[in-house]
Amino acid sequence: MGRLTRILALVLGLLFATGIIGILYVRHYVHSPLPLAQSEIFSISPGQGTSSVAGQLERDGLLKHSRLFSLYARYLGVASNIKAGEYLIDAGQTPAGLLSQFVEGRVVLHSLTLVEGWTFRQALDAIRSHPAVDAVLNIDDGSTIVRLAKLPTDSPEGWLLPETYHFPRGTTDIELLSLAANAMRDSLADAWDARDEGLPLKNSYEALILASIVEKETGIESERSRIAGVFVRRLKKGMRLQTDPTVIYGLGASYTGNLRRSDLERDTPFNTYTRHGLPPTPIALPGMGALLAVAHPADEDALYFVATGKGDGTHYFSKTLEEHNQAVARYLARLRESRGKAK
Repeated sequence: MGRLTRILALVLGLLFATGIIGILYVRHYVHSPLPLAQSEIFSISPGQGTSSVAGQLERDGLLKHSRLFSLYARYLGVASNIKAGEYLIDAGQTPAGLLSQFVEGRVVLHSLTLVEGWTFRQALDAIRSHPAVDAVLNIDDGSTIVRLAKLPTDSPEGWLLPETYHFPRGTTDIELLSLAANAMRDSLADAWDARDEGLPLKNSYEALILASIVEKETGIESERSRIAGVFVRRLKKGMRLQTDPTVIYGLGASYTGNLRRSDLERDTPFNTYTRHGLPPTPIALPGMGALLAVAHPADEDALYFVATGKGDGTHYFSKTLEEHNQAVARYLARLRESRGKAK
């Protein structure tokens, strides 16, 4: 009986020692760097289980002992919690860190910048051509875009906030459109709620329209509120806005890059030389600076502005038509001079 006890104790001791060694080995394994010389991209498909993921990692040479990785995930109770997506595995990452990355869904985020002054179609083309975006929309059906993006007007123009968006691979075009549209709705609401009193605008949509015009008129941040002020005063006085960007937008594909007098005289809903008030829709995507400029226009006397011709995008602002005509003459003189030097 004593001999049997000694054998049993020896067996239990061996089992205990083996267990301790196993635990130490697993601990060493999960906290040791993966066999990576440099960072790698790895993708997990929707519905892919932990064993399948571990096997794929081992086949790709990114992981040793895939079965041990799977057992570790089951031991932690997270084997069914890994998330699909595209992951950047950094050199020096450990199996434990990798499993945490998969469970938390820390996927690669791609970026896309919507540029201030773009039209909706330019923004849509940029979104749909991005290699990480899934294009699912029928782009010829404007009403579908308006409905799916939950836009508050019949036209999608102007309803995307220009900024840089970050998103995982597989994001759809409608998801990105909805993200940018929600950002614009929030930004417009904030600007409209904090607007100055007495603006000649009926609602926030009219502010969006005017902001799109300001956006197309200048890229100089310090001039936005001044140009918004000119348009606000013209609206109050019942004067036509007479702004070239709206005419160009109304010409559409027929615009050749050279705005002629006949174009200014050609009546369209967007021709602010032939029609009073604002055009029916925005003409571009206005940035936050343009929205704030319309909400808080400069309190000045100018009713006119024209490019200085200095090549820096600045404008000369005038209170009277006579002063404006003189500024136009100076601009044309500078333009002729620059063309002469270019020959």
